[in-house]
Amino acid sequence: MSKGKPVLDPKASEAEPAEDPTRVVITDCGDSTNWLKYRKDTDLLADDVPGGRRLIKAAVDRQPDGTWKVSDYAVHEIGSC
Repeated sequence: MSKGKPVLDPKASEAEPAEDPTRVVITDCGDSTNWLKYRKDTDLLADDVPGGRRLIKAAVDRQPDGTWKVSDYAVHEIGSC
């Protein structure tokens, strides 16, 4: 189980084409410093993997029906931002 919560602040970092976007890239430097995994049976840390800041990047594309769908999503390693 996890305790704490991540700190997120996503922002649109790219829009293509700029005047009427059909693709938007969203980036964040998510912070999991205070969001760690614990063992349910002992309430002790599950591992020695620290939290930290990591790059999170998603691309969303406008579909022909006007909806938006995620086409690419990546969560990078601790220290990537």
